[in-house]
Amino acid sequence: MHQRLNLPLSIAILCGILAGAMLLGVAVGETAIPFPRVISIIVSTLMPVTRDWTAAEETIILLIRLPRVILAALVGAALAICGAVLQSLFRNPMADPFLLGISNGAALGASLVLVTGLAVGAGILGVPLAAFTFGLLTIILVYELARVGNRVPVTSLLLCGIAVAAFMSAGTSFLLFLSGENLHQVVFWLLGGISGRGWEYVLLLLPFVIGGSILFLSLARPLNALMFGEESAQYLGIDVERLKKVVLVAVSLVTGAAVSVSGIIGFVGLITPHMVRLWAGPDHRALLPLSILAGAILLVLADLASRVILSPNELPIGIITALCGAPFFAYLLRRRSGET
Repeated sequence: MHQRLNLPLSIAILCGILAGAMLLGVAVGETAIPFPRVISIIVSTLMPVTRDWTAAEETIILLIRLPRVILAALVGAALAICGAVLQSLFRNPMADPFLLGISNGAALGASLVLVTGLAVGAGILGVPLAAFTFGLLTIILVYELARVGNRVPVTSLLLCGIAVAAFMSAGTSFLLFLSGENLHQVVFWLLGGISGRGWEYVLLLLPFVIGGSILFLSLARPLNALMFGEESAQYLGIDVERLKKVVLVAVSLVTGAAVSVSGIIGFVGLITPHMVRLWAGPDHRALLPLSILAGAILLVLADLASRVILSPNELPIGIITALCGAPFFAYLLRRRSGET
């Protein structure tokens, strides 16, 4: 561990910060509700408590803010751990969940539904289902284009991802040109946001985040070995090609699910692993669980900022993460170039 990092203590600290950030996110808004009352309302769903709140406050907390804050935490956790895993797989600090074109494919699927009205029968889940499906189809296309026999060279995968992402982005731009009165709705989705998302979106994303996190955490040791190169990992008995396939499929599923409910939120999967790595070091046994918590904290706070900065209006979360992430990433690049 990095400088004898106390992992249980670090996890406990981040869990406490996350709980505080989520409580703040639930309490603060256009209608401010005192913290004790917020806690009482949440606890009332588990056990009987003395009722000292109005029906309107209960609705705001349980049906609007709480699912939104939980969804922000899930999306942040999903993007952060996927970013950490991909940076290790590609041995590239610039890698993030959107590098392979998954987000561009998801954006095309969502835009198609928003502009044409397809999948009306799916109700409010029409957009996320289309985004998820197109995201998966994109990674399948990228994988098949990059495959050479039974191998998938990392460089080819990256280049194919860039090419397919550009093609998908062109399709989305064309739909934007045709969107007419739906332009605002499409643009808001493309900028990222979880406004108006209820419990059904939480339930849609939750199994992907839990399942993906468990899988990635179980791959901590193989990912550690991969940091020394593919040949070294093979000498240690790791099936590198199989590891690539498992990681790519899992990242595609988790990222596709996250993007489908939140739109495109950049920089979380890029800068969160860097922040954690500066603190905890490169060991994936610490990097992955801490990235999950740090990503959740980052997006919960970004969502809170998106609601507060221009209240009662709301900024897309993607703008907040870009405003914060871009300067930090520039600092990291300067720091790395100064060390070399």
